[in-house]
Amino acid sequence: MSELTTVARPYAKAAFDFAVENGALEKWNDMIAFAAAVATDATMATFLSSAETLEKKTDVYVQVCGEQLDENGQNFVRLMAENGRLKALPAVLALFGELRADYEKEVVVEVTSATKLLKKQQDELVKALEKRFSRKVKLNCTVDENIVGGLYIKAGDTVIDGTVRGKIDRLAHALQS
Repeated sequence: MSELTTVARPYAKAAFDFAVENGALEKWNDMIAFAAAVATDATMATFLSSAETLEKKTDVYVQVCGEQLDENGQNFVRLMAENGRLKALPAVLALFGELRADYEKEVVVEVTSATKLLKKQQDELVKALEKRFSRKVKLNCTVDENIVGGLYIKAGDTVIDGTVRGKIDRLAHALQS
């Protein structure tokens, strides 16, 4: 995966810069997302690895994407195809999303709890996390019944384990030290 990330980074940066210049971040995100979905399709993956000519592969790929790509999006896909990089489109999408979140001063926070959080609890959590991260926070809440109580919060590289299990593990470690 790290090889794909390395390959995808300049494409994501170029697409992001172009989207910012043209005020089309949402549009470019949608186009790259669609092209990445096509790249991960099993039938398309088989076709891309076939012995067809590069030009034919590129034309078929652009036709499959159809009206989902504007002229600039088609040129972007053609450039990636010419360089044999269509398989990197999902990584381009992920990196594009990271650049966009950073640009918009937004962070996506994964929150796992034992029960579904109420709207009021989510709002309070968003407020506290926005203060901590100095960014706009978007919550993705999930429920894991294996958690006895508390929250497990993950934002990028930052992990806050406020679960009962996490507290017990830290206490046990402290007692053993």
